[in-house]
Amino acid sequence: MVTQALLLSLLSLGAAGANGQTLPPIPTLLAQVQANQKQLDKTRETYTYREIQVLHMLDKRGTVKKEEKREYNVFFVNGHPIERLVRKDGGALSADEEAKETAHIQHKVETAEQTPPGDALNGRHQVSVARLLTIEHFTNERRVTMDNRPMIALDFAGDSRAQTHGIAEDASKHLAGTLWIDWQDLQVRRVEATLDSPFRLELGLVSLSQGSKFTFDQKLINNEVWLPTGASIHVEARAALFLSYHVQVNITDDQYRRFQTSAGEVEGAQTKP
Repeated sequence: MVTQALLLSLLSLGAAGANGQTLPPIPTLLAQVQANQKQLDKTRETYTYREIQVLHMLDKRGTVKKEEKREYNVFFVNGHPIERLVRKDGGALSADEEAKETAHIQHKVETAEQTPPGDALNGRHQVSVARLLTIEHFTNERRVTMDNRPMIALDFAGDSRAQTHGIAEDASKHLAGTLWIDWQDLQVRRVEATLDSPFRLELGLVSLSQGSKFTFDQKLINNEVWLPTGASIHVEARAALFLSYHVQVNITDDQYRRFQTSAGEVEGAQTKP
């Protein structure tokens, strides 16, 4: 009887967690995260930041064959991230490239203003964190600590019953991994995912291989808004059964700046670990 009572006590402590609060049911937790994200979308639209994308084409031994580097200024319009190219491979854009990019961004901004948040721009569907929460099936809810902040970790795998739109969302059904949610702010802090089965695209001529993986991170910026801090993507692919591709993309986000109507841009916003 004593052993049984002790076991029940330990189980009760585990369910309540270190701070005495019981973990919420997973559907409730995800609904809270999605609702909280929508509330913060307007705050995101007062920020811009730099994003550097470095693409490496690798041979089968992992040696870099080709490198491409792009630098963007990222801002949000009506909930949609807009990436403006500002540098290529370390050099500024030519006058012609700058003019084309300006026209491209103007069109994209106009489209974003007319496109409801969460819908695809120009029919191109990308997988946002909010969409990932609806495409995956989550299990194994548990408490962890990251950045000295309490988190809730969830394992996930693609939900075959989820409604998806576009190749990117279809591919997300083949992912499995772990997601970390900041318990205080109810924001996704980190995602790690691996393709657990091959996925065909481009009319079946190209296949993403099992084992392709990606990570995504975001943090609290300026103590008021959660924004991306980086990501990595490693893709193994085959084309027409003869050619193989090995691609590594590393993404870094920094130099966050907040806009104010009266004072213009405010620089020096810092991440809060």
